[in-house]
Amino acid sequence: MLWSMNALLCLLLVTSAPDIIQDVEPQPLSAQVERLVQALDFLGKPLDAASKPKILKAITDRNVVALQETLDPHALLVVNINPEARVKVARGPASAVLQQSGYTPVLIKVVNESTVKKPLRISSPQAGTVYSGAGRNERAHDADAKIVQRFAELEMYTAPPMTAELSGLKVEYALALIYSSEAGKREITISFDIGQGTQDLGFRAEVPVLFDIKPAVPVSIRVSDVDGSPTVGRFTFKDKQGHIYPPQAKRLRPDLFFQQQIYRADGGTVLLPPGEFRVEYGRGPEYDLKTMNFTVKADQGKQELAVKLSRWINPVDFGYYSGDHHIHAAGCAHYTNPTEGIFPEDMFLHVKGEALNVGCCLTWGPCYNFQRRFFASEPWKKSEPFTVLKYDVEVSGFGSQAMGHVCLLNLKDQTYPGSEGTKTRGWPTWTTPLMRWAKAQGGVTGYAHSANGLGVHTEKSTRRLMQLLDQKKQGYFTKADASSVRWPLPEAFEKVDADGDGQVIERELMQSTRRTSTQLPNLVIPEMNGIGAQEICVTTSLGVCDFISAMDTERVPEWNCWYHLLNCGFPLKVSGETDFPCISGGRVGQGRVYVNLGKVSSVNFADWCQGIAKGQSYVSDGYAHAFDFELGGVALGEGEKHIAFPGIVHGKAKVAFQGDMPLGTAVGGRVAKSSERTVELIENGQVIAKHVVPADGKVHDVAFDIPVKMSSWYALRCYPQLHTNPINVIVGKKPIRASKESAKWCIGVIEQLWAVREKDIREEERPAARKAFDEALAIYHKIVAEAE
Repeated sequence: MLWSMNALLCLLLVTSAPDIIQDVEPQPLSAQVERLVQALDFLGKPLDAASKPKILKAITDRNVVALQETLDPHALLVVNINPEARVKVARGPASAVLQQSGYTPVLIKVVNESTVKKPLRISSPQAGTVYSGAGRNERAHDADAKIVQRFAELEMYTAPPMTAELSGLKVEYALALIYSSEAGKREITISFDIGQGTQDLGFRAEVPVLFDIKPAVPVSIRVSDVDGSPTVGRFTFKDKQGHIYPPQAKRLRPDLFFQQQIYRADGGTVLLPPGEFRVEYGRGPEYDLKTMNFTVKADQGKQELAVKLSRWINPVDFGYYSGDHHIHAAGCAHYTNPTEGIFPEDMFLHVKGEALNVGCCLTWGPCYNFQRRFFASEPWKKSEPFTVLKYDVEVSGFGSQAMGHVCLLNLKDQTYPGSEGTKTRGWPTWTTPLMRWAKAQGGVTGYAHSANGLGVHTEKSTRRLMQLLDQKKQGYFTKADASSVRWPLPEAFEKVDADGDGQVIERELMQSTRRTSTQLPNLVIPEMNGIGAQEICVTTSLGVCDFISAMDTERVPEWNCWYHLLNCGFPLKVSGETDFPCISGGRVGQGRVYVNLGKVSSVNFADWCQGIAKGQSYVSDGYAHAFDFELGGVALGEGEKHIAFPGIVHGKAKVAFQGDMPLGTAVGGRVAKSSERTVELIENGQVIAKHVVPADGKVHDVAFDIPVKMSSWYALRCYPQLHTNPINVIVGKKPIRASKESAKWCIGVIEQLWAVREKDIREEERPAARKAFDEALAIYHKIVAEAE
C-alpha cells in the first residue's frame, strides 16, 4: 500500500504544473523570454492570441511571476538541474501534438539550481539514423533490423535569437524541435543531459511522452522536360530555418542520406508538413538550376508541385550521349543495414535525374554477394531508350587492387574463371589477366580513379633518381651519366645543372623535381603506391587496356600519365567517371564522358562502350562541351588523318561553356565562376594554340591551322574541365614516336611499380607477371630507340 501511494505521488509530480520560481533576476529572464517569443514567431509557432499580450506586458514589467505563469502552461517538459549538476526531467502541462514530416517547436522550462552554463542536450532511443554500416564491407552479424523504427528526430533550437548554452539563470526557457516520420499516436522517450554522466539516477533524466502526430501532406511532383514530356527531376526542399526535407537522417532508398537533394519521377510524391519551402530544382549540369517558393497548406489533402525544366545545352542535338562509367550501389557512403546498398530502381532514378544517358553500376568488394545478383549480360531490363543502366564489375576490394582498380564494362560474364562466384577465390592479384579475360568476352577495360598512386613525393623521387644516376657514388652525375640511364631527368640536363658546372648534385636535382612535378606534362616518376592507374603502362603496351579514367582525381597526374602513353603511339583513350559515392557522394555524373553516336532512336550500350574504346568522345564536368572536333576532315574516333609530307592541317570544333556552375564541378577540377574560358589545342602534350571564348551558355566555333611536322596526336582541352580524345595525324606512314622521354617515363613507372608492389602479387602468379612486365619494358625500350 505504501509503495502504491509513493508511485501515485511520483505520477502526480510528473504531470503537475511547474513550480513558480521567484528568486530569479527579472531583467535577464525578461530579455531571455523576449528572445524566446521572437524565435517562436520566426519558427511559425507564435504564442496564442490570449497569451501573447500577457507575455509582452510581463516582459515590459519584468514580472518574473507573470512570465512563468503565462509560459508554463505551454511547457511540454520541465528540466531540473540540481546543485550537483544532475539533470532530471518531468512532463509539463502542454499538450503533446506534433506534425508528421515537420519540425515542431516545443517549450522546455529549465530550473537551474547549479547555475551551470553548458549546452543542454536532448536525445531519445526513438531518434537517430534509420541505417547503419556505411562504408563497411559486409553486413554486421549484429545489425539491428529494428533500426528503421527510429521515426523521431530531436534537436535543441540554438540558432539566433536563442543561444547555444544555458545562461546560468535559475529559470530560463529553451526550445526543442521534434520531428516524426510517422503519423498517429507515438510514444517518444525524451532525455536530457549537460554532458557525460550528468543524468540523474533512476530514469529521472528521461520521460515518456505519448504524442498525437498529425499526418503530413502528400505533395505530388509533376516534372516536365524541355519538350513537355514527363521526366525525372532533382529537388532540394528547405524551410526558412534551413532544414532539409525529407531529413537526411531518415532517408532510405531511393533517397540518400549523404545528399541534400532527392530525385522524383513525374507523378512521384514527397511528404511535407504545412508551411513555406524554398525549392531548388533541375536535372544535372546541362539544365538550368532554378528556385521557387512553395507553400504547403494544411487541411487541403494532397497537393501538387509542378515544374518545367529548361536546358542551357543539349549534347544529344550534336549526337553526343553522356555517361558515368563508374558508379556504385553499395559500399563507401552507402549503408549495409537495413539493406546491403540500394537497388537498380534507385540507381536508375539517380542516373536519369542527372540527365545521364548511361550509368555503369559496378559491383565491387562491399556487399559483393548481395549486389552481384543484379548483374546481367544486357542492360537493366527497365532501362529506357535514352537512359540506360548496366551492371558490370570494378575489381576492387578483392583481387588485383594493389596493381590498380579496374573498370570492366559490357561484360557478358562477371565470374572470373576459378572464382566460383565469390570475391575470395580465384581472382588474380595483378590486372593484365583481368583485362585479357574482359576483352575476350567483348568487354571494354580501363583503370579507375587514375591519379591515386601517381602522385609525386619530391624527396623520394629525387633520391631514387640520384641513386640511379650516380652509379660511381661521387655525389653528382654528368650529362653522359644521364644519357646512359633508362629513366628521364625532370628537365633537360642544362636546366637541372643550375650552376652550369657540368655536374648535377642532389640539391639541384631536388630543385628541378620540385619545379616541374606540378607541370603538365612532367617527367617525374610517381610513387606507384596507390589504387589508380598503376599497371597501365604494362596493359596499354600489351593492347588490353582501352581507357584511363579522368575527372575524379587530380588532373595533372591523370592527364600526365595519359599524355606519355599517347606520346609512345598507343591508342589509349580517356573516359570520365565519378566513382560515386566513394570519391564523391554529391551526385552521379559529376565527372562524365560524352560519346558521339550520331542521331539514334535509342542508346545501344555496347555501341556506347565501343565509342569509349574508339575515343569518339570527350570528358567533362557537364558545364564544358566540345562538339564535332575534326582535323583535315577526320572526325574524332573515325580514324587517323594521313598526310604524305609535313604540312598544314585545318582543325575545327564547336565549344560551349557555362560560366556559373551551381552544382559544382568535378573532383580535382574546381573552376571559379567566370565570363570566359580558354580552349587549348594540344600537340603531343604541349599547348600550341589557344582561343578565348565566352562562357555564356552558347555554342562557339573555334578553328586552327596546324603546322604538322611529324606524326603527332592532337586534342582540345579547357583545363581542368574538359578534354577531348585525340586525333592522330600520321606523316609518311610513320608511327607516333613523339618523345624518347615519355617512353623513359613509362619504363620508370613500370620498374617503380614492380619495386613497390611485387610482393602484393601472389607468389604463384609472379613469374607470369614478371614475364608480362619484361615484355612491356622491351616495347618501351624499342620506342626509345625509334623516337626522335
